[in-house]
Amino acid sequence: MSDHPVLHVKGRVLAGPDDVRDELWVVDGRISHDRPGGARDVRTVTGWALPGLVDAHCHVGLGAHGPVDADEAEKQALADREAGTLLIRDAGSPSDTRWVDDRDDLPKIIRAGRHIARTRRYIRGYAHEIEPDDLVAYVAQEARRGDGWVKLVGDWIDREVGDLAPSWPREAAEAAIAEAHRLGARVTAHCFAENSLRDLVEAGIDCIEHATGLTEDLIPLFAERGVAIVPTLVNIATFPRLADGGESKFPRWSAHMRRLHERRYDTVRSAYDAGIPVFVGTDAGGTLPHGLVAAEVAELVTAGIPPLDALAATTWTARAWLGRPGLEEGAPADLVVYDTDPRTDVRVLADPRRVVVNGRVTA
Repeated sequence: MSDHPVLHVKGRVLAGPDDVRDELWVVDGRISHDRPGGARDVRTVTGWALPGLVDAHCHVGLGAHGPVDADEAEKQALADREAGTLLIRDAGSPSDTRWVDDRDDLPKIIRAGRHIARTRRYIRGYAHEIEPDDLVAYVAQEARRGDGWVKLVGDWIDREVGDLAPSWPREAAEAAIAEAHRLGARVTAHCFAENSLRDLVEAGIDCIEHATGLTEDLIPLFAERGVAIVPTLVNIATFPRLADGGESKFPRWSAHMRRLHERRYDTVRSAYDAGIPVFVGTDAGGTLPHGLVAAEVAELVTAGIPPLDALAATTWTARAWLGRPGLEEGAPADLVVYDTDPRTDVRVLADPRRVVVNGRVTA
């Protein structure tokens, strides 16, 4: 045995939506479904256990005006951990957060490198701002820097048009996505509008963030291609405030943002009903606080996704989608324990009883 304490988790262990076990053990920081021999100083935790929650759209190291220092990034990661988020897909950050990998008390991060945006068509200080001729080169660069993902900004306000508009010509997107795939990376894109989606999906993109512009005519295309969405509904809730702030300069954009907000729940439910994979993401970082994963799961339920599927979107299916283990034999012991069954009421997620990271109880 190492210096890791032996942990005995008793009660109900939700290894899958229908795979409920009475207990598991944590030995040397890893999960075992067999009682270890000769274990001493065993700590027992009781309750309903889930794999560590997944926030599939989060930004550790990003603040309102761009990168933040390591102390602030640590606070962000700790806020996520305390909420039970133990696996993060960092959907774009200008900060180097590789130091987190050396900390066995912080969530694990899957990085998408830095955002790639069109020149002067995104939030200042966040992205590489480039023109289409350079897109393939920058995608290749971020594919090599990331952990199997690249993040594009698929649309943003075009000040000359006064509304949201696509960032990339179809042929540039096709070449860039093909290059990412050649390098073994998947590609996702920030998209609010309707008119950026078809070209990106037909160009082979793997995922769309926000997806507020998803319409009935596009849903079959997403479903056929297996393109996932991460709706970030806790972020979409800010659209009315953003629209109010832009009303005087960009009334067309403001009206568009309000329409996207008004239909947000119908959009997500229609996507789910069509079989489009839907995952939990908060868009924490920038202007949103970290630790909102429970609120986002609740928003998916409000949108009409059944509670068990909304729970899976931050646990079992989310981990499988990202290629990370859950509560399998030998997996790192990242789990969250609750007082009652989260399958029957997802609001339980807001109040974890215990958080276990790499086999150590941290909260």
